[in-house]
Amino acid sequence: MTGGVCWVLSNGRAGTVNQCLGLAEAVGFSITVKEVRPRALWRWLPPRLWPWALRSLGPESDPIEEPWPDLVIACGRSTEAIAVAIRRAAAKEDQTTFTVYLQRPSHNTEQFDLLAPPLHDQVTGSNVIATLGALHRVTPELLAADAEKFAALVAPLPRPLIAVLVGGTGNAYRMTETAARNLGQQLAALSRDQDMGLAITVSRRTGVKNTAALRAELADIPSVIWDDEGDNPYFGFLGLADAIIVTADSISMVSEACATGKPVYVAEIPGGSAKFERFHEGLRSKGLTRRFAGDIELWSASPLDDTARVAAAVRERLASIAAPR
Repeated sequence: MTGGVCWVLSNGRAGTVNQCLGLAEAVGFSITVKEVRPRALWRWLPPRLWPWALRSLGPESDPIEEPWPDLVIACGRSTEAIAVAIRRAAAKEDQTTFTVYLQRPSHNTEQFDLLAPPLHDQVTGSNVIATLGALHRVTPELLAADAEKFAALVAPLPRPLIAVLVGGTGNAYRMTETAARNLGQQLAALSRDQDMGLAITVSRRTGVKNTAALRAELADIPSVIWDDEGDNPYFGFLGLADAIIVTADSISMVSEACATGKPVYVAEIPGGSAKFERFHEGLRSKGLTRRFAGDIELWSASPLDDTARVAAAVRERLASIAAPR
């Protein structure tokens, strides 16, 4: 099945939207991003209890109306009920909208055509394809293009080049100045002892004080630190790196790093949860990541290909239903 129309339901969060876009791009349909912003009443309810879900959307939302698409991809609490409602509305018109949800749902799994949640979410069912990590937009073409774009930025640095992806405080982890200093000291020692260059990105969750603490520890180290000024070299650093260090707090960043097929080390920061430990243990058991303890070995790694695997399953199942409208 080719030439179909896909709606990506967006809750405005880059982490979830990029998962949906990565899958949509891999499927190959024409993509329309639909912003969905439910009104206050619905935001307080579990998605499975939303009454008149298509009426829940506030003025900041995009129209959700006919003609219904061939494919809907959703990820995130505020998009779940809308995906289910679109599927039902299309069915009432004797149309088929194939729905894919990328997290653990509040609804019964049978309300979707396919679910592709991470394995650590522990979702089971005949229409479930569990992934080791989060889906993403990383492709060899993207990495090559951004590597060329940002090559000059890291050209003065010694090789091997280590990309360092620094996250921060979230639901399960907390970035502190002490943690940032400790990471900076480890990275400085790594660079000195193994003559490695460092290409570092930080996120908004890192925090200004923590970024300053990290930068202070690396003041005399051959490194580049991007902190939200100018174009984001994140994918360029992934493409240019010989190995990658990523903090443990971001499932998306760890998954994107593993998709490169390069050695990936995970640096701990304070916090954690059973869910995150299942995620990290799953990757370590497959040889995709190792714990960062201060040194780096350049081993032969294979790329994590969850996005391509799920996209193939979507195309296969879509091929068995009606042709695109």
